Amino acid sequence: MSEYQRIIGEELIIEHFTRAVTHNKISHSYILNGESGMGKKTLARYFSMAIQCEKQDGIPCLECTSCKQALSGNHPDIVWVTHEKETVIAVDEIREQLVSDILIKPYKSKHKIYIVDEAQKMNVATQNAVLKTIEEPPEYGVIIFLTTNADMFLQTILSRCIRLNLKPLNKQVIKEHLMRECGVPDYKAEVMASFSGGNMGKAIRLASSENFNEMKDEIVHLLKYIDTMEVYEMVLASKAATAYKMNIDDYIDMFTLWFRDVLLYKASMDVDELLFKDEVSIIKDQASKASYQGIEKILGALDKVKVRLKANVNFELTMELLFMTIKDNLK
Repeated sequence: MSEYQRIIGEELIIEHFTRAVTHNKISHSYILNGESGMGKKTLARYFSMAIQCEKQDGIPCLECTSCKQALSGNHPDIVWVTHEKETVIAVDEIREQLVSDILIKPYKSKHKIYIVDEAQKMNVATQNAVLKTIEEPPEYGVIIFLTTNADMFLQTILSRCIRLNLKPLNKQVIKEHLMRECGVPDYKAEVMASFSGGNMGKAIRLASSENFNEMKDEIVHLLKYIDTMEVYEMVLASKAATAYKMNIDDYIDMFTLWFRDVLLYKASMDVDELLFKDEVSIIKDQASKASYQGIEKILGALDKVKVRLKANVNFELTMELLFMTIKDNLK
């Protein structure tokens, strides 16, 4: 099986790349747009390999000298643009590694390929520095921008690139992959697949993360007893939540999935559709106590917490107020 066939759920993009190579219709500039973990680097790597592959049948053969050099990261005509700063790709870096370097003809291939990862970190000055190259590229030049937010690009760049958006995968596809390839049990695979938001990379990361399982267990324990907790217990719980401050979106999303189950059971009484199936007695109890309006208030509060925390409000106080809102609406 080729590496292209192992890329799950991006058949249209793969087909586009294959046709481009086999029909000699390779563009000078591409944008691969999608969340981190969705496979942009893998797609760029193997598109580059397909372009340079000696067999030229649209799919990297993995056996020729060119493919082997690319696999080892030593292909002289596939350049990965790097940057030192975490938040920005500097003008000097793009000029040195791309704008100036692309003027040098390929060492051994028909094409010379530049892959710019985290391209959303190019500020306006950096984008302007690369714009002339995109407008008047050498015949052999191919530039592939990988980004989590293509809308950050100047319109002049967007209009000159072929934009390919990676799509979220079906939850069932992710669940089956986690069970088959990662050995994740059915129940856990269901939660992780829902939690991933269609992002296979995120799902695989969660499958190997002890921290994720620990976080889930702590949240479930908290939610089991939150309707009877005293104020001092909520203060302690908000302090404990600081352990997940760096992954607060994941932390809040877990609460959202739980109350999605509570709402679903209240509306349908269908246990089969629940994510937290092994906690069904608690979910049934909360669904019977809470009103539809109360559950909606909890879900709304969870959304607001994300916004507030990004505004750098007091973390512990915000979490304490959230827990009180949950308790007040589980009556």
